[in-house]
Amino acid sequence: MEIQGKVIAVLPERSGVSARGEWKSQTYVIETQEQYPKKMAFDVFGADRLAQFNIHSGEVINVSFDIDAHEYQGRYFNQIRAWNVTKVSQQAAQQAMASSANAAGVANPTNQQNLFPPEQQSAQQQAQQRGNSDDLPF
Repeated sequence: MEIQGKVIAVLPERSGVSARGEWKSQTYVIETQEQYPKKMAFDVFGADRLAQFNIHSGEVINVSFDIDAHEYQGRYFNQIRAWNVTKVSQQAAQQAMASSANAAGVANPTNQQNLFPPEQQSAQQQAQQRGNSDDLPF
């Protein structure tokens, strides 16, 4: 699965030692650039990947990730782990944001004008134009 968004938070790096050796992990939060933005937190696991991706707050990135769930004491917890992160150029990010806004009909006044049919006169307005001065609507 993939998602594109802007990095809005970089949480502190976590590290430890397991039976296989030392490990590092870091959590990031991105926000999509849609009409109704959504946020997603994901983890990058491994010192080599942390150095390779080099993610900073404010960058627009494309994240490829896997979703998994694990059970702990009868409850399930989701885990979203990134396996690839690519930085999106600013120009491509602006084009993607503009195209998603246009697809939703936002920020396009010509689209909004065509959403409604032309206004028709009511029976009362037509009667007033003909010179009929009674107040009855029928």
